[in-house]
Amino acid sequence: MATEMAMLHDVSRCTGCRACMVACKQWKDLPAESTPFDGNFQSHKGLSPKTYNLIKMTERTENDTFHWDFIKFQCMHCANPACAKGCPKDALRKNESGAVVLDKEKCVGCGYCADNCPFDVPKVDEQTHKSTKCDLCADRIENGMVPACAQTCTARAIDFGKKDDMIALAHSRLNDIKGSFPNAQLYGVDKNGVGGTHMMYILTDSPAIYGLPTDPKTNDAIDLWKDIIRPAGQLMGVGAIVGAAGAYVLTKAIAKKHKNEKGGKSDAD
Repeated sequence: MATEMAMLHDVSRCTGCRACMVACKQWKDLPAESTPFDGNFQSHKGLSPKTYNLIKMTERTENDTFHWDFIKFQCMHCANPACAKGCPKDALRKNESGAVVLDKEKCVGCGYCADNCPFDVPKVDEQTHKSTKCDLCADRIENGMVPACAQTCTARAIDFGKKDDMIALAHSRLNDIKGSFPNAQLYGVDKNGVGGTHMMYILTDSPAIYGLPTDPKTNDAIDLWKDIIRPAGQLMGVGAIVGAAGAYVLTKAIAKKHKNEKGGKSDAD
């Protein structure tokens, strides 16, 4: 059995150099994107079919003190991934290392993964009609290597290894920085509404500061579709499949409503 792995990003060490973004582009052979300068230093507004890994940069002033917050953002590789649960073609799966990977041969570009991800990660490529996202460099992991982003980080802001080791390191680092950052906390280390994540963080402040949901949850409609409606359709024949298809459309609509209520927008819209 493969060892469960995890990535840890310590934002207190991040310099925002974007070397991890370049490494991701190079390893995944992703094309460059032309992005206009809109007054801030974040290179892209968000993830896209051509950008799987993004350094988010937020400028804010609190109690007359200026803060410039950096965070590395990509697929969170949830322990209970909503994207995999909702995919009608089983194109997404979580492998033994914890990485959630996409089989593009099976993907039909329906956007259901994008609609239901609580972190708004998957994006559907309008040209290829395929979903896209970080796969934690699963090909490198399988060959005993670390993900390209972690390999490149010179500030030691990104660590990668056995999940238990990363959890221990996270707690140790948190204790070290509490004196300088009293609001520092861990994110994704403990179980939550998505079962915890294999992309973990040491944050210097609340998750909301970094654009992360405080309590990420999988939409209940996903469980209804994956665990009840879809299996029933497979067992009971054509009539049930038609009913399941109708329910699928309904749960997709619920998912979009859920996404809109969170302030997100689906690529399938």
